[in-house]
Amino acid sequence: MGFLPVDQQLAYLKKGFSEIIREEDLRERLEKARRENRPLRVKTGFDPTAPDLHLGHTVLLRKMKHFQDLGHTVIFLIGDGTGLIGDPTGRNLTRPPLTPEEIAQNAETYKAQVFKILDKSKTEVRFNNEWLGKLTFQDLVRLASKYTVARILERDDFSKRYKEGTPISIHEFLYPLAQGYDSVALQADVELGGSDQKFNLLVGRELQRDYGQPPQIVATVPLLEGLDGIEKMSKSKGNYVGIYEEPGVMMKKLMTISDSLMWRYFELLTDVQVDEIAALRKAAHSGERNPRDIKLDLGERIIADFHTAEEARSARAQWLAEVSGKEIPVNLETVTVSDPRINKILVQAGLAPSGAEADRLVKSKAVSYSLCIKPLAPSKDGEVSIPWDFKVATSPTERLDCGETYVVRAGKSCKKVIV
Repeated sequence: MGFLPVDQQLAYLKKGFSEIIREEDLRERLEKARRENRPLRVKTGFDPTAPDLHLGHTVLLRKMKHFQDLGHTVIFLIGDGTGLIGDPTGRNLTRPPLTPEEIAQNAETYKAQVFKILDKSKTEVRFNNEWLGKLTFQDLVRLASKYTVARILERDDFSKRYKEGTPISIHEFLYPLAQGYDSVALQADVELGGSDQKFNLLVGRELQRDYGQPPQIVATVPLLEGLDGIEKMSKSKGNYVGIYEEPGVMMKKLMTISDSLMWRYFELLTDVQVDEIAALRKAAHSGERNPRDIKLDLGERIIADFHTAEEARSARAQWLAEVSGKEIPVNLETVTVSDPRINKILVQAGLAPSGAEADRLVKSKAVSYSLCIKPLAPSKDGEVSIPWDFKVATSPTERLDCGETYVVRAGKSCKKVIV
């Protein structure tokens, strides 16, 4: 197996990371891997505390996939051992430890979900109770001697609780040590984690030195903002998109994000490269492309990762149909045309002043049409109750079916057209 040149690997890997400790070490480790034709061992730990994943969790999974794409070994570590402790990271109180039965049940659900992104055949799944459960009391004392209480209290949540006088149990101090020992047991070259896990990841570096191993590279990903663009994505805050939600539900949620947050989602939730994202951003700012259409592209990309491409396209069409239906006037002008070609229809229906302008509108993706399945009639709230299925015209000479009635849109103008 051969590896890409290191510069190409780094460029591919750096997108979406908030911090790499240290980048020069990662370069050196990649160079060694390429020279010795030995893949890096890239570890990421997940405590199975809840059975359902949302898009915020997939930021980390996507970075794992990037290492996997480059031929490196990805270790999906399920913390059935550390899950018995309960980690308070980002909280004022430790979350309650899980029972072995809860851990086993959640772990199976996690495995089913993560392979929506990761390649199952290229993923090493491990459980850290495999080695943590074998530690004797003497081993545990020896491990605890590697770190001082003062160093442990440097972790933000512990420091805050200590200053506030909130109780901290001794067993909680074991969590970062146990996570760090995972890196020793797995001989990890790289450990990935959320930015809120930085302290624990760095403990792994120090423990590896103590055990005579090269210290792992630590790479953190940012916490993904939820749909509100303010709080981190969380089920408890209701600002999440679940990866098992229906495609139509996912699209509706994703279309509510702000235009500015859209670029953040492109960076963290897709494989679109930095230069392409910059080009899309420029096109949106210049008016060359409608930000709404770019957001639809984003939604379709994200949904296709967890459902089929066809389901993603259908979700897009469904959203457009619902929104377009709300924008269509009740008393729509009806025009009969004699030529079924879309550019001729635009001119004959008065939706374009000339053939040249009709061609331009089509080429700029500003023209769409939907077959009228039911009569145009307002509902009780004044909206048109028609199952619209708008399709974007792809060619000026595209033909509509003769004998049918359509709603044709050009920009913000639309008319009912009898072909």
